[in-house]
Amino acid sequence: MNDEGVHSPPVPRGTAARLAVPGGVLAAVVAAFAYVGAVDPNEPGHYPACPLLRLTGLYCPGCGGLRSAHAVVHGDLPAALQANAPAVLGYAAFAVLWTVWVVHAARGKRLRIDPGPVLLWSLGALLLVFTVVRNLPFGGWLHP
Repeated sequence: MNDEGVHSPPVPRGTAARLAVPGGVLAAVVAAFAYVGAVDPNEPGHYPACPLLRLTGLYCPGCGGLRSAHAVVHGDLPAALQANAPAVLGYAAFAVLWTVWVVHAARGKRLRIDPGPVLLWSLGALLLVFTVVRNLPFGGWLHP
């Protein structure tokens, strides 16, 4: 019991127990990528259209993300980058962060990710610039 009289859940002690959550997250991500790899988003009718694109004709920062994931699954990095380069960077960042998480969990340490405001604002600004440029006439090379 803690100071407020509330029972705290026990911290898993074994390595297998500590790796259960990262393993579950990886299984979910692998399943999602396997589905997108098997069901081609380039063929119409498989996935819903982006609501912003449908209503306004503007590409959101996520437009092309499924096509990018499909290309990554099939090993076509140039097509993935052309469909949505920030998404590919996100896949790589996930892989790195997941690996760090697993190493920490295997060692029995908690992973605390605390990005500072400068990093968060910088990432937000980069996504905003990407979104604006891909919707300008000279940004056609960024269209999915």
